[in-house]
Amino acid sequence: MNGGPSGFNNAPVTRTVVIASVLFTVLFGIRGRSSKLGWSYQDIFKKLQIWKLIVSVFAFSSTPELVIGIYLLYFFRVFERQIGSNKYSVFIFFSVIVSLLLEVLVLKLLRDPSMTIMTSGPYGLIFSSFVPFYFDIPVSTQFRVLGFQFSNKTFTYLAGLQLLLSSWKRSLLPGICGILAGLLHRLNVFHIRRLKFPNFIASFFSRLSWPSMGSASPTEQGRNVVGNAPTSAALQVEGIHPARLSSTVNPPEDSIATLVSMGFDRNSARQALIRARNDINAATNILLESQTH
Repeated sequence: MNGGPSGFNNAPVTRTVVIASVLFTVLFGIRGRSSKLGWSYQDIFKKLQIWKLIVSVFAFSSTPELVIGIYLLYFFRVFERQIGSNKYSVFIFFSVIVSLLLEVLVLKLLRDPSMTIMTSGPYGLIFSSFVPFYFDIPVSTQFRVLGFQFSNKTFTYLAGLQLLLSSWKRSLLPGICGILAGLLHRLNVFHIRRLKFPNFIASFFSRLSWPSMGSASPTEQGRNVVGNAPTSAALQVEGIHPARLSSTVNPPEDSIATLVSMGFDRNSARQALIRARNDINAATNILLESQTH
């Protein structure tokens, strides 16, 4: 399973976070300061090096962590497409702040010398995203290897596990705090899921001049300029004849919402469900196959 249509289409906030992570990591790596990116309780409350908290939100401590982290951030762009850039910005802000506060609290309570310095990187955001990934992204395929059963979600979990254990305790604590922050967001504490930033904040990311990676989805390429409905050519690419659509019962809204949450266009999701006779797993395969043509 992938994160929906390729590239950063409809995911400008994710694009900004990914670019910032790469730039900060490379910048501090070139200057030979990547080993000093981690922060400690003493750095923040004794030396008042607040800049370390800010940098730790973006810059990874090593290249392997950067590669895995960027892959996961790119994959989880599906959630920005699902809830919109504005609410996703709130999710990022909440995840980062809450996970950092939890880390500070744990360090203060444990006083463990081996855990004084935390690794850097957007661990709060990445591991918070595993909460909606677990609850909201369905399994579309399953397979067995050497008697063990795996799914299309297994490799994402393995990438997360590798990142979680990359620096042992120094990365384990930020990862766990990120998961807790994601759970608190899902529980809607302080009604956080209703909160929105002023529109100019979220739209700022859309106005950035950095070019988008990837191309639009097949259905988006086949849209009419005037309307939102796909053209006959786009429908035929999906293997659906327009004449059959009018006589077909609309698919359930929850099934459409599930496919949209995976990053697919709403009209494409609806058409795939019609073709698959409302079988969501078959519809997912149809949408994924259509992107390879």
